[in-house]
Amino acid sequence: MMALAITAALLLALTGVMVAAWAFQRRKANGGWTDVFWTFGTGAACVVAALLPWEAPTARQIIVATLAGLWGARLGLHMQRRVARAPEEDRRYAGFRRDWGPDFQRRMLQFALSQAPCGAVLAAAVHVAAHNPAPFGRLQDFAGLLLFALAWSGESLADAQLARFKADPANRGAIADVGLWAWSRHPNYFFEWLTWTAYVPLAVAPGYPQGWWSLAAPVLMFVLLNYVSGVPPLERAMRASRGPRFDAYAARTSRFIPLPPPRQRSLGGPPCGTTRFPS
Repeated sequence: MMALAITAALLLALTGVMVAAWAFQRRKANGGWTDVFWTFGTGAACVVAALLPWEAPTARQIIVATLAGLWGARLGLHMQRRVARAPEEDRRYAGFRRDWGPDFQRRMLQFALSQAPCGAVLAAAVHVAAHNPAPFGRLQDFAGLLLFALAWSGESLADAQLARFKADPANRGAIADVGLWAWSRHPNYFFEWLTWTAYVPLAVAPGYPQGWWSLAAPVLMFVLLNYVSGVPPLERAMRASRGPRFDAYAARTSRFIPLPPPRQRSLGGPPCGTTRFPS
């Protein structure tokens, strides 16, 4: 009952955050700010969910809250820098603006509000992981920490590789397929999903059925990233602007899970490397 009350309170708070996100993106004429608000808001909600109720926190609560705080701070700051410095709106939101036309702001409000329940589900998963009654130090706890470290490192590396690629003037008018981006078209999304799998081994324990609720986080993120607000709108925008060049990149690069690129001689395609297109 306590977990339900906490989740409901966090849902209400996240709804307020996303209303503010919508108002801010409207003022800035840049839908990308919605992602910044959601990330910081969800990160804060997850930290609160791990530490509530306000009593003497256990080692598990502190560790889980730290993981959630690290996730929210790193990703939020990265997205804030990216949106603030980008010369144009993120391709996904530019596509929404084009597709929705005069109805853009109304539908953006709906889109922003729909993200509040997603954040609440993630916070609930963090809550059950933090309140697992098993003493911290089990082998599966360290497996969860290892998964988080792998996801953190992978997403950080993917973001840094893409930022470095875009910052080089010589790469203007190019599709980045270097580093992790040669192994997956969306390595940042893959490692983002992997982050939420880390809470499952931290949460599950005999005699603690609530721990299985933690599975909702990776399942939700997999669906959202692969079929709703992640890959589909981004790839639609890429195909609209890049055409056959993006299709060639997609043909030789895994969609989500990082996999070694196939040998080019078997594809009969261009050598693996930077794919350029007319600017």
